[in-house]
Amino acid sequence: MKFCFALIVLIVICLPMKAQDTIMVDHEQNDLALCYKYSNELGYNIESIKNPALYQVIHEWIGTPYKYSGQGKNGIDCSGFVCEMYRSVYNNVLSGSAVDIYKRVVPVDKSELSEGDLVFFKIRRGRISHIGIYLGTNKFVHASSHNGVIISDLNETYYQKYYFKGGRITQ
Repeated sequence: MKFCFALIVLIVICLPMKAQDTIMVDHEQNDLALCYKYSNELGYNIESIKNPALYQVIHEWIGTPYKYSGQGKNGIDCSGFVCEMYRSVYNNVLSGSAVDIYKRVVPVDKSELSEGDLVFFKIRRGRISHIGIYLGTNKFVHASSHNGVIISDLNETYYQKYYFKGGRITQ
């Protein structure tokens, strides 16, 4: 009888641990699968994904043409794209220009940027005139005036020249 009781206790204690281990493995496998999928679809090596919805929405918008003041899939500008991404992915309503959005962020050092942070550029007349969403490994997604919605690298000479600051929305 004591043996049966001990066996039942052991099974009850061990089963949840085994289930947790399986869930952890499945979660890790899922993360790896998403990294592989979006690395292939978006054209650069993605090592980790904190928010899969971000990458799904980016995938849906890649290639959308640039249109000043545009707000849809027929054409969108950089701030409109960021606002749409934040609404769709984070359920956070942003509005206005890159300057307006910059007023809502807490500045973040370039070395401290993380997935979902915003990156700001001073391209025209020394004022904030462009915005994108940081993805990690120096990559960011934005609506380029020449190429539409694309992923670029902060280390590209052009973006290094005009990079202003990173920022994080706290609300």
